[in-house]
Amino acid sequence: MADFFEHLNDILFLDIETISGAENLESLPLRMQDEWKKKALQLQRTDEREADELYFEKAGIYAEFGKIICIGVGYFTYKKEEDELIYRTKSYAGLTEHETLLEFRDLLEKRDWMLCAHNGKEFDIPYICRRMLINKLPLPEVLQLSGKKPWEIRHLDTLELWKFGDYKHYTRLDLLATIFDIPSSKEGIDGSMVNTVYYKEDDLDNIRKYCLRDVEVTARIYLAYQGLPGDLTFEIINLDTAAE
Repeated sequence: MADFFEHLNDILFLDIETISGAENLESLPLRMQDEWKKKALQLQRTDEREADELYFEKAGIYAEFGKIICIGVGYFTYKKEEDELIYRTKSYAGLTEHETLLEFRDLLEKRDWMLCAHNGKEFDIPYICRRMLINKLPLPEVLQLSGKKPWEIRHLDTLELWKFGDYKHYTRLDLLATIFDIPSSKEGIDGSMVNTVYYKEDDLDNIRKYCLRDVEVTARIYLAYQGLPGDLTFEIINLDTAAE
């Protein structure tokens, strides 16, 4: 098991929180309003709400219409001599999305990370890449996917690992947490409430804490895949509070 813990040193667990690009549809430039109305026509096949209501509820899901307000990360350090496992966690939530992405990009360039997220290959990683390009930020090496062979891409996905090749199967993070007796991250808010908490309650700190809880759950699920208990004890250092 010590070899596995040393392997953990290279994994960066992450999660992102996203919101609509503006508080309401009318705040967008006219061209973007028109584009969203076209998108809303597709959504209205299954949801009859008006385009402006759909914008507040759904725009954050799409990188073209949403933006990232928080990126949470966590990583383990294993001290072999002491047989001690330490988990460090940090959130990136700058005044602007550009600042948030720039700080996160700096982190990615510091080490040869293996990235791990739940449904990260379908959501978190593509969303980050698209928003970086929209913010005119070159992609760091670990996010450079074009031309790479599958085994050259340093990404793990706890959802994909759980599928075991069954690509029709989707399992929520909280369901996996329940199965493996890992405390839920959905205390106070969940992903569907982030837009309201940000725009209506102006509570970014609550979103940061929720994001970091999701990251820890993802990390614990990855440990559970190795046969380790969901309540495995390790020291947790929150770098956000440590810097205060």
